[in-house]
Amino acid sequence: MSQTVTKEGITEVGTMKRDHYSMIINGERVENSNGEVFETFNPAKGEAIATVARANKEEAEKAVRAARNAFDFGKWRKYPVGKRARVLNKIAAIMRERFKELVEIEVLNSGKSVGAAQVQINQSIEDFEFYAGAIVGHRGEVNNMPYGFFNYTHKEPVGVCAQIIPWNYPMMMAAWKIAPAIAAGCSVVVKPASLTPITAIILNEICHEAGVPEGVVNTIPGSGEVVGDYLVQHQDVNKVAFTGSTPTGRDIMEKASSTLKRLTLELGGKSPNIVFEDADLEAAVPGSLFGIFFNTGQSCEARSRMFVHESIYDDFMEGFVEKTKKLQLGDPFDKGTHVGSIISRAQLEKIDSYVQSAVEDGATILTGGKEMKIEGFENGYWYEPTIITDVSPEMKAVREEIFGPVVVVEKFADEKEVIKRANDTEYGLGSAIWTTNQARATRVAHQIEAGIVMVNSPFSAFPGTPFGGYKQSGFGRELSVETLDLYMEDKSVLSYYGSKPLNPFGV
Repeated sequence: MSQTVTKEGITEVGTMKRDHYSMIINGERVENSNGEVFETFNPAKGEAIATVARANKEEAEKAVRAARNAFDFGKWRKYPVGKRARVLNKIAAIMRERFKELVEIEVLNSGKSVGAAQVQINQSIEDFEFYAGAIVGHRGEVNNMPYGFFNYTHKEPVGVCAQIIPWNYPMMMAAWKIAPAIAAGCSVVVKPASLTPITAIILNEICHEAGVPEGVVNTIPGSGEVVGDYLVQHQDVNKVAFTGSTPTGRDIMEKASSTLKRLTLELGGKSPNIVFEDADLEAAVPGSLFGIFFNTGQSCEARSRMFVHESIYDDFMEGFVEKTKKLQLGDPFDKGTHVGSIISRAQLEKIDSYVQSAVEDGATILTGGKEMKIEGFENGYWYEPTIITDVSPEMKAVREEIFGPVVVVEKFADEKEVIKRANDTEYGLGSAIWTTNQARATRVAHQIEAGIVMVNSPFSAFPGTPFGGYKQSGFGRELSVETLDLYMEDKSVLSYYGSKPLNPFGV
């Protein structure tokens, strides 16, 4: 069952007018062949807001076939880069026109605060604008050769890409992956998270409205165990880009190895936040607050391990606890709300289990540490912003990714010591340094084993800044010019232009 996606059909859809979302395959709205659907929820209220067509292997195969045909026989990869760039800019323009709608749907489907959603939708728009500009100047090279030979490298799109999107940044992560892939000339099959599939589906519709040909972008909501596994192992998928947990990333890497797929993995984190004795506390306190509690702590680069120099520990913690207690939780559409809901009951219980394990291990909770009931949102999933002290390195809450509004805080005495402790983790995604000593900032930044180092800044990324991790936080960099190369192959073309024929064997 399918229905052609048209511009008129898209623009008639308002935020509150639609209670069912279909898959998008080859430019058509497609339902499951057996009529299977699943409900998607507003976690702030614990209420279903729409049904979504469930993809299984049959639909995944259709999506791969559509993407393969679009790549092998379609016109998108053959477009001049300037024409592809104009389409990407058109996508961004339509997203700006529908900004309020996209923000509202993102809030409804994820429970995040409207302020967080506005930032993320805006960056999603900027991602398409960034890659529209980046692809125009992205080219191969001419290399120095012996006399009589000419060599250049030609960049070609890698092919069909499976892109597996997490639930914590539904639209933004989709934009991070779709924009560079289609800018490079690839075709994609997007599998959004089952908890938050709506904005990825709408983004696919916007791509078609902007002029992306049928089959270049396909979106199939479904389970990771069925749809994700099928895409990862499919021989006609050339590349997989995944953002999610480290255990799932390992599984994807193993399964993709059978066909030697290109991989980009942006995985878990347990990022350190180091506050030195010379830090400007007026910046470090609110910056550290944002670093852990933005997006309800449900962020891979959340600065969830805090190290504070012993000489300023009391002053810093007094301000940090005070500001944490002032954070507003409640109606996600209220502009005064700082912290939204947890994504699901299961995730809330996981967060609480980590907090309780810390208490059992002898840690102290300075504030928070329990589920909340919010008036008007009693059935939603809410957890108090939590600060834990008196921790030790072997504690589960210190070593493992909690993925919620929970920070563990430790004292340190000197620079060498804190670098060693900051690096004592299997992860290496983000990190933050607060100091007014630029030499120290540079020295420490170069020793931290992480792909991202924030110096006196709560913000981890803008379009153009490479985003990715060391160690078990994955590999590959997104959000930057270099990302385009993850979706391209370099072909070396070597020509001989000498006047005499070459006869290496001399026969």
